[in-house]
Amino acid sequence: MLLNHYYDGLIEAGCDEAGRGCLAGSVYAAAVILPDGYENELLNDSKQLTEKKRYLLREVIERDAVAWAVGIVTPEEIDKINILNASILAMHRALDQLKVRPQAVIVDGNRFKPYRPVVNGIAADAPLPSTTIVKGDGKYLSIAAASILAKTYRDDYMNQLADEYPQYDWRSNKGYPTKKHRDAIRQYGTTPYHRLSYNLLGDGQLSFDFGE
Repeated sequence: MLLNHYYDGLIEAGCDEAGRGCLAGSVYAAAVILPDGYENELLNDSKQLTEKKRYLLREVIERDAVAWAVGIVTPEEIDKINILNASILAMHRALDQLKVRPQAVIVDGNRFKPYRPVVNGIAADAPLPSTTIVKGDGKYLSIAAASILAKTYRDDYMNQLADEYPQYDWRSNKGYPTKKHRDAIRQYGTTPYHRLSYNLLGDGQLSFDFGE
């Protein structure tokens, strides 16, 4: 059974991202605030769920959550600031859109940057308390919920792009580096949605920096 809260007594938002390892498309992140004492035995890391269950749970999450939002960072932005910074920025953008202001943040993984909520165009003096939790999407309900929203909304987006560029098999691979995807890049070149800072052909030459 996943845990409901990390910070006792605070309004807590869970965050997770989807699409970090993809060769194409935006990176998506979600932020979710669940009610105190919320329980749902079906919630789990999105990677452990079937596609059908993810979409069914998305409806449940959106119905039950106190607040939820999705943030997006484009391929062009990813190429400028690198994928680590882009993933964190997507989480910050999701947090910015929450209709209920969180008092603390828990994040899947081990990297995050201080988040200062913006009120009336002015950033708060101090960042919210935040904690990174490795494999948090399998430990905390709000992070699991965020993983499901980020994954399903990104899948919807990649399915739309697949209609525009069917040769890259994005409906199946969602932009991840499969053999078919890389073979299509060799044959057809890149699209406006490819991350040009990535090692698109898989030849071992990394041209991007994962640091700060």
